[in-house]
Parts: sequence; structure tokens; C-alpha cells
Amino acid sequence: MTDQVTAADSDTPDIPGKPTSASRTTLSHIMTHNDTNLLGTVHGGVIMKLVDDAAGAVAGRHSGGPAVTASMDEMAFLEPVRVGDLVHVKAQVNWTGRTSMEVGVRVLAERWNESAPPTQVGSAYLVFAAVDADGKPRTVPPVLPETERDERRYQEAQIRRTHRLARRRAIRELRERRIAEGYDH
Repeated sequence: MTDQVTAADSDTPDIPGKPTSASRTTLSHIMTHNDTNLLGTVHGGVIMKLVDDAAGAVAGRHSGGPAVTASMDEMAFLEPVRVGDLVHVKAQVNWTGRTSMEVGVRVLAERWNESAPPTQVGSAYLVFAAVDADGKPRTVPPVLPETERDERRYQEAQIRRTHRLARRRAIRELRERRIAEGYDH
């Protein structure tokens, strides 16, 4: 189940799609002592902010205007990031619905003074909603996967969306049932 816009089921004019490469971006940042946690490695919240910043830029580029973070899921920290690491946050739109977009993000780190290839240190999936000047949802262009990898990401994003919606529905139903049974107020 998707909410992908098509001319047949939309009251809005058909919006031309955009290829994944049109909004793909990389944000790079060198980690300093200001970014550390009590263990002396970079604080996960610093990485999460970089992830949100890069994903927001991609969502805004793809939608052609403001987009807000609706959710972040599957944030995985694979390796610690250290002071002096050059962090690259790579983001792209994986999937689009009528007003929302899933943005996939990969976080890579490399020593600023070494020539070794970057190591993947994290990944995340974020959902953004495009909004107008009044903060109301607005329609986004469909994303057009360009490669087999883009197509795989698109299909995986549809699965994640189905799971997000099912989880939300199951929680709402549980809460309603508990309220009806007099357990929660």
C-alpha cells in the first residue's frame, strides 16, 4: 500500500517526478572536542542532528520548499566516531507519498589526516512531510528511482511505511481497547 500520487487518483494537477539524483546530497563535518560525550567519543545526538540536517536539505530540495521531520526510525550506530574524524552524511529520497517522503541516510567517517577510505558508522531512515507557508501538508513530486539500488531502496521504503502504519494502528487500537475496558484514562 502506498500513497503515491497518480493522475487518476489525485485532485491536484499531475506533478512531474524528480530523479533520486536531483536532491541527493552529502553534508561533511569535522568532529571536535565540543562534540564528545562522557566516553570521549562523539555524542550520538550530534550525529543525529547532522542526519536530520542532511535529510531535511534533501526533503526540501525534492519537494521544492519547506519540509518538516515527521519521524526518524532505524537509527543505527555501527561504530564510534572520534574527535578528528571527518564525518560525511549522505542522504537521498528513497520513496514519496502524496505529501511525505522517506529519506535514507548513511553516515561515514574517516580520519582527517589519513588517506584510508571512509567507514560506515551509522544509518537512519527519516520521514518528512512537505508543508506550505501555513504549515499545512502540500503535495510532493514522485521520486523516480534511477538505478537498481534506488529501486531496491524504494521497495524497502514501502515495506518500512507499511510497518510504520501497522504499528501506529495497533497501538491506537490497544489504547482504545484499554480505555473501553477502564484500564487507562
